[in-house]
Amino acid sequence: MIEPYQVVGLIPTMRGIRYRDEIKVNIEHLEHLAKAASWLSAMALPVRLITIPEGALQGFNDEVLDHDHEWFARECAIDIPGPETDALGRMAATWDAYVMATAKARHPEFPGRFFNVGFAISPQQEIVLTHYKVVPLLPVEHSVTPHNVWDRWVELYGDGLDAFYPVADTEIGRLGIMMANEASYPENARGLAMNGCEVAYRGPYPHPHAGNGFYEIQNKARALDNNMYVVANQVGTYYLHTDSDVPIDTFGSPSMICDYRGQVVGEVGYAGHSTYMAGTIDIQALRDFRARAQFGNWLKDLTTEQYHAIYREPIYPKNLYLDRPPYDHADYRREVTEKQIELLHERDVWRRP
Repeated sequence: MIEPYQVVGLIPTMRGIRYRDEIKVNIEHLEHLAKAASWLSAMALPVRLITIPEGALQGFNDEVLDHDHEWFARECAIDIPGPETDALGRMAATWDAYVMATAKARHPEFPGRFFNVGFAISPQQEIVLTHYKVVPLLPVEHSVTPHNVWDRWVELYGDGLDAFYPVADTEIGRLGIMMANEASYPENARGLAMNGCEVAYRGPYPHPHAGNGFYEIQNKARALDNNMYVVANQVGTYYLHTDSDVPIDTFGSPSMICDYRGQVVGEVGYAGHSTYMAGTIDIQALRDFRARAQFGNWLKDLTTEQYHAIYREPIYPKNLYLDRPPYDHADYRREVTEKQIELLHERDVWRRP
């Protein structure tokens, strides 16, 4: 039996990096924040999971400043495992908790490229899960995705659920990762659920969309649709560089923990500074609901045959970056976004204005 436990979602101050060594500034901050958050939250129930929001290690300067992809891969992206995941592993051991985080990271099979990679580390300091982001923050995020290098990815990992929606079966439940814009598309949460996910980490979402309710709506819907917990923590203030004294709010919305019925069981309102949220995860209650409910445990009712028709015709081009680095912002708009909109007009999916 898995006893109920506390999950802590850190909401850190974030500093963008100009080179890899600057990541240590963010990690030191996360260590201090985890100490305060875990100590206080454990007065309710033991803390067994600590989530660190996407961007907390490196910031989002590759996107904000439209950096050259190959330069960022060489100078700022990390390796997994590496010194940064080792440091987070020590945090996991200190608090006897699983730690989930993300980083822009390289892959040995794709030289000169970087992916946005989510990972989970056990209290034994082992990386038990890695997930390669399948939908970046279009149109500005430069990270490569499995779909961007489809042919080679499938050759390496196949085309099953584990290739795109891996789930780690752990002593605190089945953990999965759904980063930022991935949760804008219901299919990504469903992929995790169909692979057994019980607790999904969800990365932050930018303002003004988050501040206008997108983040909260998506978090609740993905939890409810798939009867799984969604732990969704934003970041606090963003400094563009480690020595900047100009704080900027780019993620103005609450952070929250939603249970398997879409109910908020932990929340902190937007504060614009370093803080944290906490809530209770009850895996036994989730499993009982999935097993005994007649309505609301949706996956048992999926008529999968009819859904094939929805996706029969491809839309977004695969292998976009198999033989070239990702576009900069202007080229992406011209070469991808405008062509995709035209495609939907040509198919009469969308009517022209």
